[in-house]
This record gives sequence, C-alpha cells and structure tokens, in this order.
Amino acid sequence: MKLVIAATGASGTVYLQRLLAQIDGNKHEVHLVMSAHAKQVAATESDDFTIPSTIKQHSENDLNVPFVSGSARFDAMVIIPCSMATMGRLAAGTSETALLRAADVFLKERRKLILVPRETPWSLIHARNVVTLLEAGAIVLPAIPSFYSRPKSVTEVVDTVVWRVLDQIGLPNPSAYRWQAGSDAP
Repeated sequence: MKLVIAATGASGTVYLQRLLAQIDGNKHEVHLVMSAHAKQVAATESDDFTIPSTIKQHSENDLNVPFVSGSARFDAMVIIPCSMATMGRLAAGTSETALLRAADVFLKERRKLILVPRETPWSLIHARNVVTLLEAGAIVLPAIPSFYSRPKSVTEVVDTVVWRVLDQIGLPNPSAYRWQAGSDAP
C-alpha cells in the first residue's frame, strides 16, 4: 500500500506514534507530513517521540511531493491527530500547504481520507465542518477508545483507536482485539 500519514497541532501525538509503529514500512510505502504545530505538540507531549527510519518525511510546505497530485496513486491518507482548525480548512477547501492539498486531492479523487480528531467538546461550527467532510467522502474517526479488551496501560487504550484506523485503511493487525458475543475480555 501507498499511504500518507499526517499530523496537525491537536493533542494526541501518542496516536500518531502508535500508528507509525504498527505499519510495516518495509512492506508499505509510507509518507509522513507533520505541521509545525504538530511538531511542537509532539515535543511537549513526548520525551521519546520517534519516527521509524522506513517512513519518508516531508515538510508541510513542500508542494513538490507526489501525493499532492491526483495523478499519483495512493491508497489512503490519515490525519492523526487532526485539529479542528485543520477540519475547518479542509471543509472550506483551502489547500495552502502540502498537508491540506493532499487531503483535498484525496477527497476530489474519492480516495480514502481518515480524519482522527481528538478535540472535545465540539462547537456547532465543528459539527458542521464534520458533516461537510462526511458528505465530501471523508471518514471521521474520533479518537474515542474502547474498553472491551480491558486495557491495562495508556498504550493499550490508545491502541484501541489505532486498531480502528488500521481497519479503515485495510491493514491487518493480528493483535487487535475483536469483540465476540459471549466472550470474556483477555
């Protein structure tokens, strides 16, 4: 698969970190774009934020990357975390950065665009932007964890969201907890 992973300035760097850790960069072509604010938040939230060496990193202002063109074939784009400011810019159709242009391309080409907001509560403006993006074809997957698997650590809680993202991308994850009626959690 060819994937674009992006991050904006919302809190939730741990979601990005865990997603990058669970995608095999040797089997899949993965491009990463982080906004300047995402980098600041990552530095604030984590002392050990690392990007796997197999991931290709790009500047948010480099419009000379392949995934900003509709003629380049990519399978999916995930913005994790996705700030409400980014959601608003996407809903308005602005494309002033590579990150925003790429998301716009994924929408216009009807490719899978997964947005993972972590913001709460939402204003009516946020809700309307989400509806606009849903109507345009985006998948909005809020960073809302599940607890069926009885997670024992923050990482295990975060992984319940990351597993849903991987499911949406179409990447198998054998460690993902799968609900079964009548089953007890591990």
